[in-house]
Amino acid sequence: MTTTAAPGAQALAYEWIKFRSVRSTVWTTVATAVLPVLGAVFVATTGSLQSDDTVLGGSLTLSVVAQMLAAVVGALVVTGEYSSGTIRTTFAARPRRATVLAAKAALVAGVMYALALASCTLAYLVGDALLPEGRYAQGEPLPALFGIAASFAVAAVLGLAVGTLIRHSAGAVTTVIGLLLLPSLFGPLFGDAERWIAGLSPTAALEKLTQTSDAAADTVGSLGPWPSLLLVAGYTTALALGALVLLRRRDV
Repeated sequence: MTTTAAPGAQALAYEWIKFRSVRSTVWTTVATAVLPVLGAVFVATTGSLQSDDTVLGGSLTLSVVAQMLAAVVGALVVTGEYSSGTIRTTFAARPRRATVLAAKAALVAGVMYALALASCTLAYLVGDALLPEGRYAQGEPLPALFGIAASFAVAAVLGLAVGTLIRHSAGAVTTVIGLLLLPSLFGPLFGDAERWIAGLSPTAALEKLTQTSDAAADTVGSLGPWPSLLLVAGYTTALALGALVLLRRRDV
């Protein structure tokens, strides 16, 4: 008696094979995992941590850059196939495009969550070991580290949605980085609304979760870290659903 794997499981397995076969996604993923730890070492050895910062926030100084790379990975997972033309083969083998996009989303979210959780936890432990004991507030790593990992997963899905909409690597990467950075850059132009505009950014949710001293309410919004993460996850889900609708309607 033979058994056949469910279509979703098969699609996920195919996506994993493609993911680890493309150098650009593999090396960008590696960089995403390594950066937080390097940031913790740099901050501790240079003594550049602000006096009002936390050990958690200082140790995860480069987590914002790593989150951007997670979003880039999400974009490359789909734009790489459009660039090489293999997306035609993918859809020929798996005509249900919703299954393909769902498998890609599950893959990038799962990989980024696991890597970010391990990397950011290690970065915190390294920073805690290297920074002078008792000089800085510790921060609350739990359950914040789980939220931090979730913010990486959300950023990766956001990148995937943007990549699906734009279909071009350079354009998708530029757009998704803009989505992460522009709310905080343009927030001051909106006066009293700055806290709300800046708070829309995935990086704002990440900074709140890391409990860095830079995460002041007037720059990253007055929502708490978990509501902020839920807000970002909500509009990311909406954008992914919009990308799916467009994916179904247009030709490859």
